[in-house]
Amino acid sequence: MATLKQRRAENIDGDFYVDATCIDCDTCRWLAPEVFNRQGEQSAVYHQPNRVEERLKAMQALLSCPTSSIGTVEKPQDIKSVQESLPSLIEDNVYYCGYHSEASYGAASYLIQRPEGNILIDSPRFAPPLVKKLEAMGGVRYMYLTHQDDVADHHKFHNHFGCERILHQDDFTSDTKNVEIKIAGLETIEFAPDILIIPVPGHSKGHTVLLYRNKFLFTGDHLAWSPRLNHLAAFHRYCWYSWSEQIKSMEKLTNYSFEWILPGHGRRYHSDRETVHAQMKQCVAWMKQQ
Repeated sequence: MATLKQRRAENIDGDFYVDATCIDCDTCRWLAPEVFNRQGEQSAVYHQPNRVEERLKAMQALLSCPTSSIGTVEKPQDIKSVQESLPSLIEDNVYYCGYHSEASYGAASYLIQRPEGNILIDSPRFAPPLVKKLEAMGGVRYMYLTHQDDVADHHKFHNHFGCERILHQDDFTSDTKNVEIKIAGLETIEFAPDILIIPVPGHSKGHTVLLYRNKFLFTGDHLAWSPRLNHLAAFHRYCWYSWSEQIKSMEKLTNYSFEWILPGHGRRYHSDRETVHAQMKQCVAWMKQQ
């Protein structure tokens, strides 16, 4: 829990602050960029929220911070309404869960709400307010894990909802070897008529991405928008398996059409299909130069 005693000096005066336990995961900075920025390799408040939407985003960041490093001087009176705002709608029936876990270094997770059964994509923190909302939204039938890094509280979600977990066998660890649905090989899997699971080795050997309705691509740690580069990119510094294989995997994705890129780590990206395709081509060209 954030404390005033550890409040960073870089914060502007006011109610919201970030303390010294921040792990620089970037969650608050992309959730509420009008309030938080990066100062000295950690986050800080550079603008106190003064509009309703700004405060909502800042409070969602407070709830989603994996290390509870965001605090307020005054006890927030709107905490319950903010809890009700998560999961938050992205578009159609796709939601952002919030409540990032320190165990996955603050990776984002998502929910696809479907009549056939909801799919939780990567593991958020097993937080009671989130669990209650997921129950009200129809529970969790499947938990799709993009790769070995972002599994966090998967056991707790499985035990509570009875959901079947999905993971590629090349990313099994002692913690995930007993998942219910095991993926193998490099061929694309049609999990449902509107869902493809695409193996993309690179960041890890068993990394996969999920394409929903040829519109939403859930990319784990494979692909994200880079504000520094101003284009789509992979994480060269954090490629644990093979950069050359990740380039091949990225080239494979240029054969698919989508509008949304929803990563575990990194920034979201949304545009029309033609622009996204051009961005993917640029990403591959950039990767080959690294």
